[in-house]
Parts: sequence; C-alpha cells; structure tokens
Amino acid sequence: MTIDLNSMSRKELKKLQRDVEKSLKAAEQRERAQAIKAAEKAVAEYGFTLDDVTAGPKSKGSARGSKATPKYRNPMNPEQTWTGRGRKPGWIHEALERGDDITDLEI
Repeated sequence: MTIDLNSMSRKELKKLQRDVEKSLKAAEQRERAQAIKAAEKAVAEYGFTLDDVTAGPKSKGSARGSKATPKYRNPMNPEQTWTGRGRKPGWIHEALERGDDITDLEI
C-alpha cells in the first residue's frame, strides 16, 4: 500500500496522523497482551506465575539516593539552605557580594 503524501492536504495529513497513532496504540496493546500470554506460558512450565517471578525484593524508599545534608544556611531566612552541591543559590551570591565569607554561612 502506497500513499502519495505530497498530494494530500494538511487536513488529510493530520487525519492520517491521528489514524496512524490510533492504530499504533492498538497494535502495542495487542502485542503487549500477546507477550504477557507468552510469558505466562513460559513461567507456567516451571510451575510459577508471572507474579512469582516478577515480584522482587521490595525496596524501602525511593530508587534515588538519600537527600544530601545542608551545609550552608541563609542567616536572613533560615529556611533557605544549600548542600554545597550544584549551582550556588542566589542568596549565596548576594551574601558573597555583600562581603560575607562562605564560612560565615556554614551550619
């Protein structure tokens, strides 16, 4: 099947795009269901269910590392802190421009 895209209007192309996206989504769902059935059949040969083999150890907390401990605090607003990692926040720049030493801001 060949379609001459150059002869189609923008409106026709947009409709074709929507139809293609809809068909792609349906094909993905169909293939996902087939993959799940195949996986269920494969693990059943060993006497397991999909839940048995996909349930790994539950982690406590998020996958990311722990939050870094703040090393600096804004004396003007104690709620503002900085870990010393990444870009310096504006209040650090302002304090340094005022002549404060960064060691004065340490917690």
